[in-house]
Amino acid sequence: MDKIIRIGTRDSELAMWQAKTVQHQLEYLGYKTKLISIKATGDLVLNKPIYEMGITGVFTRNLDIAMLNDEIDIAVHSLKDVPTILPEGIVQAAVLKRGPSEDVLIFKDNEEFMAQKDAIIATGSLRRKAQWLQRYPSHKVVGLRGNVNTRLQKIKDNEDWNGGIFAAAGLQRIGIKPENLVTLSWMIPAPAQGAIMISALEKDEFVREACGKLNHEETEICTNVERKFLNLLEGGCSAPIGALCYINDEEITLKGIILSEDGTSKKEINKTVKLRKHIYLAQDAAEFIIDRGGKKLMSNFDKFEKKFTVCSTKKLTVSQSKLVHEDIKVDDSDFIKIRFSRIPQPVLKKELENVIITSKNTVESLETNFSLPELQFKNIYCVGRRTKALVEKKIGPVKLTAKNAKKLAPLVLKDIKNKEVTYFTSSLRLDELPSFLEENDVVVNEVEAYKTMLSPLKVEENTDGILFYSPSTVQSYMKGNKPIGIAFCIGETTALEAKKYFDEVKVASVPTVESVIELANLHFAKN
Repeated sequence: MDKIIRIGTRDSELAMWQAKTVQHQLEYLGYKTKLISIKATGDLVLNKPIYEMGITGVFTRNLDIAMLNDEIDIAVHSLKDVPTILPEGIVQAAVLKRGPSEDVLIFKDNEEFMAQKDAIIATGSLRRKAQWLQRYPSHKVVGLRGNVNTRLQKIKDNEDWNGGIFAAAGLQRIGIKPENLVTLSWMIPAPAQGAIMISALEKDEFVREACGKLNHEETEICTNVERKFLNLLEGGCSAPIGALCYINDEEITLKGIILSEDGTSKKEINKTVKLRKHIYLAQDAAEFIIDRGGKKLMSNFDKFEKKFTVCSTKKLTVSQSKLVHEDIKVDDSDFIKIRFSRIPQPVLKKELENVIITSKNTVESLETNFSLPELQFKNIYCVGRRTKALVEKKIGPVKLTAKNAKKLAPLVLKDIKNKEVTYFTSSLRLDELPSFLEENDVVVNEVEAYKTMLSPLKVEENTDGILFYSPSTVQSYMKGNKPIGIAFCIGETTALEAKKYFDEVKVASVPTVESVIELANLHFAKN
């Protein structure tokens, strides 16, 4: 247990309490740990309700980025804040025993205001807002953001406000016990409310095994059902959907609800099944809701005029599309077509000592042309974390890696001994890497692994930004369009190409599609 497990967390009092709880439990088992605090988007942008920011995983995104950047080993979250679809390479490692799941009302003076027509209640949750208005339709609900202490102070400072809604677990965990508090037992909580979740990299078996020892099976079962119910209704973490699952003897019950934003319409379910049949519970409950008009409620909630339009030069997956800010319309198409080349068999006649691989397309081409046992490479040099992961999964260990070809070139030069490399590349590629090596007396044997074909499409002139994922996507775009708006780029090499044409270029913090989307989200959320 010599490895120190780096625990990533937000720096709010509640988040630190949760992280320290995990830390104490891991250290009790004999593991060494270290806490690392990371600022989250949801903590930095406090002028809008969460649901208006439209960023899925608003409190988890920066921790995901830190984990993928190898700055932390695990992240500790309130499970209700975690998107139902985790980023590629990140998994749920454990769920701790659940705390109280209820919502509570903290009020001023007395409870008489509940019978008044013009009472004012504060909450930043659309789910809480919708359920409160459904029960008290004449009341007014105002937005409330910030950590627990900040929200309590805002309620105290606003004389016209009668109270605010909080999660019971959050108050309990930081030791706040207000006198004027009532439990809202009629309000169905957010899916997984009250549960603490630990995420980790899928490939880190040591960390996953360590965290697995903290997992509470009953909590895991219940929260999995709640989150699957949420996912099947296609709701984000801040959508007006509530779910609570609990186990009693050999039976498991799910309470679910979906509402219109103003609370005037709702669909709900209360379903109990035998525990061994719970695998179908979320699906059956979601279908019940959908069949009775639940889908219409969600579609009405999603209908509004988009403020911005961006073009993605790559077709987005369903999960990637869900990450886009709600104010943004995305037109996405593949501006690049890939066709694998036929690699001559003599290329592998002898064991290749030094091989450079700069993309996942190269790996897939090699796999198409040869059987994996034929790919006997002594030293493999890679560009990109994901390419490295694929190479090590399919071919073998990677000796050195870098973020881009320009940074990889001097590393290769310093490491190789026989001054000769085989560079598997595309029909379109930048000159930086081979030129640098050849200028330093290295023989570069280039092998075309795949053809990159430009496939430009016409983009609407009112587009506010373009999402680029490689220099080739920039080149393809420029073949059929003028530079419009802002260029959001996956990495420095792509940004260098974009800067030839665009006045404003922004670069993602990590080289992933999700990070490029987040970059655009953060820019337009501020406008």
